Amino acid sequence: MELVDSHTHLDFPQFAGDREEAIKRAWEAGVRLIVNVGTDIESSRASIALAEKHPFIYAAVGIHPHDARLLDDDALEELKELACHPKVVAIGEIGLDYYRNLSPRKVQQRAFRAQLELAQEMRKPVIIHSRNAQKDTMEIVREFAARVNSPGHPIGVMHCFSGSLEVALEAVKLGFMISVAGPLTFKNARKLPQIVREIPLDYLLIETDCPYLAPHPHRGKRNEPAYVRLVAEALAAVKQMDVTEVARQTLENALLLFGIDPVTLQFSPST
Repeated sequence: MELVDSHTHLDFPQFAGDREEAIKRAWEAGVRLIVNVGTDIESSRASIALAEKHPFIYAAVGIHPHDARLLDDDALEELKELACHPKVVAIGEIGLDYYRNLSPRKVQQRAFRAQLELAQEMRKPVIIHSRNAQKDTMEIVREFAARVNSPGHPIGVMHCFSGSLEVALEAVKLGFMISVAGPLTFKNARKLPQIVREIPLDYLLIETDCPYLAPHPHRGKRNEPAYVRLVAEALAAVKQMDVTEVARQTLENALLLFGIDPVTLQFSPST
């Protein structure tokens, strides 16, 4: 069974002691594609460095809403340069976070729009973070979708989705995929299983968002890409499908979204 982990943060300090071992465990667990996602300039550079080292790892570059205040003209220009790297497949993660409000909301909105414009210019899909900000996120996303001329091709992903069914369905109509992570496996999960039951499998992705949100039975511990199999199994159970088919389709979805040649899946972690 070949799996995708469409959203990781392997460059984070939680992996300082065993990063290469975690990548090896992912490969041994069947993970054949990892997208490591930037949250600021430094982590965007680190994501590219990981992608350069491992053929089955790709990178996304962007500034998270927590650090939106750091997105000045110089940072935007550097993001543009980083986005030209051949292994950079998306702009992200970008969006709005009104739960922590580590950057002022207006600053978050400006940074979000600026990076969406960059994605449009670079013709890259986007990885959207939205927490406690559904209304404003969708308002900005609608503007972006109206500008992007990409009929029949996905324009981004709503990462680690936690919104409503109505928002999920509208996002799909706008051209976004919906990605689910460890919370789908939690025993108290109620809303998320109902949502993924309604979304066609061709619009779904799986992820770990590691080192965060480890799936059951690892909840509360550090997450890692090898655990994405548990998310696939939970999704298969909700959909009443074979897990091998879920793994195959979500991997194909990721290849389509990120414009990745499947030939990369033939390589081992470090060759």
